[in-house]
Amino acid sequence: MSNALEKIITDKKSNIEKYKKSFTIKDLKKKISLYNNYLNFKDKLNHSKVSVIAEIKKASPSAGVILEDYDPKSVAKEYFNSGADCLSVLTEENYFKGKLEDITEIKKEIKLPILCKDFFIESYQVYLARSFGADAILIILSAVNEKTAREIYDVAEELNMNTIVEVHTSEEAKNALNFKNAIIGINNRNLETLKTDIQTTYDLHKLVSNHPGPLICESGIKSEKEVEKIVKKTKINNFLIGESLLKDLGKNSSLLNKILQIKA
Repeated sequence: MSNALEKIITDKKSNIEKYKKSFTIKDLKKKISLYNNYLNFKDKLNHSKVSVIAEIKKASPSAGVILEDYDPKSVAKEYFNSGADCLSVLTEENYFKGKLEDITEIKKEIKLPILCKDFFIESYQVYLARSFGADAILIILSAVNEKTAREIYDVAEELNMNTIVEVHTSEEAKNALNFKNAIIGINNRNLETLKTDIQTTYDLHKLVSNHPGPLICESGIKSEKEVEKIVKKTKINNFLIGESLLKDLGKNSSLLNKILQIKA
């Protein structure tokens, strides 16, 4: 772990400490017990058609500020109206300019399962994400050791949340198979260099093709033609797409519509 990822993780530790001063796990559990708007994320990923997890974020380390006039709820509405299956909401504060409250606000108006897209480095964050309304979390295997990944996953299972276990290398892909109930996400972006390469999906899908859960292709998708090619070559039907969809906002989400019309 180095470079971009290392910086993000260092800052994430201090942000977690701020939350711990305001909320104990007991506080979070009480909040979770009172919330009644949870949805099943995994169930929305349909093996018989192409499914899109549409990402909502203001900025990223690779692209800088993507949306100057950032309104998560209006973005979520456009995605919902265009047929997105799930939402991915960036909640990392420093580099993606997100916040957990965005999940709560979106869920007041949009009935779609939400992935809390963040850098999960300890199990406390799972309670925190759930308390703000998240239906799923992300474990980036390159960001944590095996023991911590298992602890985070176990708490998510205990809270009846879905988990995306994200991989970028063949070793991580093999390790991801140990998380039997998880969704496996193949990230085409190298989190150390921030460069994307779709070849990552082609290389790794063979290693995880027998996993019982859904597989997701993440990052670097720029067109419906790329999606069609990946579906044909790998049989992966689920795509997490951010920047390309965000840049397409206000155009009646034509890219999202075109992707959703692709036959699996």
